[in-house]
Parts: sequence; structure tokens; C-alpha cells
Amino acid sequence: MNQYILLAKKAVENYIKERKIVSLPENLPQEFLARKAGTFVTIEKKGELRGCIGTYLPTKKNIAQEIIHNAIAAASKDYRFSPIQEKELPELSYTVYVLNKPEQIKSINELNPRKYGILVKSQSFSPGSDVIFEPAPRAYYKSGLLLPDLQGINTAEKQIAAACEKGNINPNFEKIIIYRFTVDKYQ
Repeated sequence: MNQYILLAKKAVENYIKERKIVSLPENLPQEFLARKAGTFVTIEKKGELRGCIGTYLPTKKNIAQEIIHNAIAAASKDYRFSPIQEKELPELSYTVYVLNKPEQIKSINELNPRKYGILVKSQSFSPGSDVIFEPAPRAYYKSGLLLPDLQGINTAEKQIAAACEKGNINPNFEKIIIYRFTVDKYQ
């Protein structure tokens, strides 16, 4: 089991058993302490999703703290599921995604759902709007994010539609801005 997965697992188990946030292990590679990036932690039980929460930009001092925070949130705050119980811990598996900085795209042709995740943000609530690719204003109303290489998402159009649905965005009535990003995936 690699260091990313061990850290997520340790964070979840410590939080579920003791209701405490785990301290940073002393033997972490330097990258965990020096690098800042968004992370997602996915938890599965017997191959079924049990929780997934993350950040697309860094919110913590380093990726170690980002992983710990998102692992605990995936286990206890994913609104789609009840919090994980201690009896479930032996049945869980983890995936950690370290996200590279999102980049705004200029064309749908720049998307590849196997290679890139996407972030869709709505810009306004104006009727009859289209996808826009020019620089975006700072204020957004809604957003939806999809990680790359998801089962059943094999076209850019499906990826955009799923991200819009996830963010409760109606692209027929809201202008959207699309960003793509790559991930380093650890299982």
C-alpha cells in the first residue's frame, strides 16, 4: 500500500475510532509537506462508492493535510451516504487523487474524459447563453466537477452534461466556463 493510501486510511480510521484528526506521520516523503494541490479521496466498500470528497485547488498548507482533511470528510460528510461506522473499516478501499492545476479550455476539442477531469462553473443566469471560453469573472454561482476516467463517461459531451448535472447547472440558461485538469491517481 503506498503512502497516499496509507495516510488516507490512517486518517479515516483514527477519526472513526477516536474522533480525532491524525497527526502528520514523521516518515512522510518531502513532497507531502512541500507540495500544495487539491486532492480527492474516494472510499469504496466491496467495490461500491461509500464516500468521495475533495478540493480542486489547495485549501491546506500541504497535500498531506489536504489528504487528511478530505479523507475524513469523505468518511463522515458526504451527503449521499451515512457516516462510515467502525465495523466497516476492514472492508474499505481508498483511492487518492492529487489534482494538477485546472486550466480553462478554449474548445470542447481540448477535452478527453479518459485523460482529463473537468470543472464546470456557471457564470450567469442569462437565458439563451452558450458555453464561453473567454477569461472568466471572479464570481460564480455554481460548479460541478468530474474526475477523469469515470465508468460510463466516454465523450466530452457526456462529461460536460454529467458535470453540469452534478453542479445543478442548466447550460441552456446559464453561461458556463469549462476547465480541465489531470490527476495523479493512487490506489
